[in-house]
Amino acid sequence: MFKLGDKVVYPMHGAGVIETMEQKEILGEVKKYYVLKMPIGEMKLMIPVDNVNNIGLRNIIDTEAVEKVYKILKQSAELNDSNWNKRYRDNMVKMKTGDIFEVAKVVRDLTFRDREKGLSTGEKKMLVSAKQMLVSEIALSTNKDGKNIQDYLDNIINEDALKQ
Repeated sequence: MFKLGDKVVYPMHGAGVIETMEQKEILGEVKKYYVLKMPIGEMKLMIPVDNVNNIGLRNIIDTEAVEKVYKILKQSAELNDSNWNKRYRDNMVKMKTGDIFEVAKVVRDLTFRDREKGLSTGEKKMLVSAKQMLVSEIALSTNKDGKNIQDYLDNIINEDALKQ
């Protein structure tokens, strides 16, 4: 059970802060919801309290794990030479886990592929979404501005491109 003020990650959406808890009646059934305020895009999400385990809501990572994310981004890309549709499905599975290390691998690999061969439209959208997920969680974890984190991630990825 989470409490107000907890910083959590909602897979496929990114990190946010539990702002309030509300009760809503939907189809005649009253349920409790966490209201999650997302720092990127000022979006608010309502998550059913009794469903948090099924959707994979989790606490954000600590600063030690942030360093591990940076290391993953600096590693050589793992190229998947299958067609874009299979790559997209494989990467989507990684992102749906909500595991930030898997999301970092998606960002690293898609960024490299984009430079080398280009991406499909779906993969381009996935890359943007994966980057947003990384930025939101790292920003909350380090208490830094999302723009600064975005710039830092871009620098890491661009440094890596010069080495490869």
